Amino acid sequence: MKKLVIATQNRNKFKEMKEALDGLGWELVPGFEFPGIPEVIEDGATLEENSLKKAKEVSDFTSLPALSDDTGLFVDALNGQPGIYAARFAGEKCTYEDNVRKMLGMMENVPDGKRRALFRTVITIHHPGNKVQQVAGEVSGIITNKPMGAHGFGYDPIFQPDGSSKVFAEMSLEEKNRISHRGLALQRARELLLSGNF
Repeated sequence: MKKLVIATQNRNKFKEMKEALDGLGWELVPGFEFPGIPEVIEDGATLEENSLKKAKEVSDFTSLPALSDDTGLFVDALNGQPGIYAARFAGEKCTYEDNVRKMLGMMENVPDGKRRALFRTVITIHHPGNKVQQVAGEVSGIITNKPMGAHGFGYDPIFQPDGSSKVFAEMSLEEKNRISHRGLALQRARELLLSGNF
């Protein structure tokens, strides 16, 4: 079976991606299972640049095809913040809870009608032969006034996608993968992997 390295150190993200890419005939291996794998410095100016950098460095290190994602959260009331810095919004080494707390603090006086936000994920598949393919997924919604739900990770407790009465953290993994930014990007990545171009 062909191996595909999922270029993440995040176990929650790997679980989500594995569920979405299951049954493709690829063995999905998390990056954190490779001793000495480099910690990629995400210093790109865009999600596309960061996603490509991660996939390329991990593919080069493992000599295997690698799939990586980079995700941003763009909040209208915060002039697009945190954007590509969503994972470290509250500072380096911050927790998911730190980020949620900071977001809710900054949004404290923002009225319900002004809490629009966009989640966007870019996925890159990098093959050792330097062949690269990128796909993206995005979902619009609102930032809620308080955290809800017990599932998911990151901003899932405070992001309610359009057309749903639930935040991501109130959804099952299967339900979330059907409609989320990462889920939509993964569906497109599935199509690439099934196409046999790799």
